[in-house]
Amino acid sequence: MTTVLDGNAVSEQIRETLGSCVDQLGDAGVTPGLATVLMSDDAASETYVRMKRRACDELGVESVHREIDPDAPADELFETVSALNEDPAVHGILVQMPVPDHVDRRRVLRSIAPAKDVDGFHPENVGRLVAGHPRFKPCTPHGIQKLLEVAGVDPEGTDAVVVGRSDIVGKPMVNLLIQKAPGGNATVTVCHSRTDDLASHTRRADIVIAAAGYPELVDGSMLSEGVVVIDVGVNRVDADTEKGYELVGDVEFDSAREKASVITPVPGGVGPMTITMLLYNTVRAASMLEDVEVSGLAEAAAWGDEDG
Repeated sequence: MTTVLDGNAVSEQIRETLGSCVDQLGDAGVTPGLATVLMSDDAASETYVRMKRRACDELGVESVHREIDPDAPADELFETVSALNEDPAVHGILVQMPVPDHVDRRRVLRSIAPAKDVDGFHPENVGRLVAGHPRFKPCTPHGIQKLLEVAGVDPEGTDAVVVGRSDIVGKPMVNLLIQKAPGGNATVTVCHSRTDDLASHTRRADIVIAAAGYPELVDGSMLSEGVVVIDVGVNRVDADTEKGYELVGDVEFDSAREKASVITPVPGGVGPMTITMLLYNTVRAASMLEDVEVSGLAEAAAWGDEDG
C-alpha cells in the first residue's frame, strides 16, 4: 500500500500546537506579528500574500501589510523594510518575491534584520543553516522534513536525490539532509537542468524530492520500488476544466504512486506545510525577540529541533 501524505492534516496538527504557543505568548503580553510587503501586481503574488495573512488571522498572529507601487523607486521598498525592522510589534518580515527588475533582490534579502527573517534567506541565516545551527529553517524544506518525520521516514543512511537547486528549496533541502543531526545524515545527490540522464540518479534513490519547476518531470519509470517521493512542484497546465487548467506537480502522480511507498499529492501535500512553517518561524521569532520561553515549539518543529 502506498501512503499518500496529507499535508493539510499534518499542517492542522502543527497549527493546533502553535495556537497553544500563541496563547502562552499572549499571557506574557506578546502578540506575534508578521509583516508582509508586496511590490508587485502579479496575481499569484497577491494570492500568496492573502493566504499568508489569512493564516495569521486564524492563528492569532498580528498581520501587518505594506503595498508598494511596482513602479516606485527601489528606495521606497528599502525604507519600508527598515521601518519594519525597527517596529517592536513586528517579529517577522516577509517580502513577497518576485520584486520588480529595478529592485536588487539580493539587497532586499540583506535588508531584512536577520532576527526577523522568517523566510530564512538572509546571508547570515543561510550561513547558520550551512554550519548546522539554524536560527530559522526555510519554510518549504522544513515542512518537507516534518512530513518525512510524520510518515516515519528517517533520512539517516538513505540515498536521497534532490531535483532542483533553487535558493528557496533545493539548496537548503540538501543542507538539511546532510546535517549530522536528526532528520539528516543522508547521502545526497543534487540534480538539475544540466544533469545528464536524470533517471539514472532517481532510480537508485530511497528518497526523491522533486523541486525543479517542470510539470511531471519524474514518472514511475524513473523510480525504484518502495521509494519515498516528495513533490514540491506546483505547475499550471492546460486542461479541459472549468478554469481551463489544472495543477500538477513535478512528478507524474499516477505512475509514481505505483512504485512509491510514500508520496505527496499536488495540491495538498507540501504546499500547506510551507505557510504553516512560516507561522512556526514567526512564533519562534516572537519568543526569541521578546525573551519569552514557550513550551510546544519543539513539538511543532521537525524532529523536535530548535537550534539557534
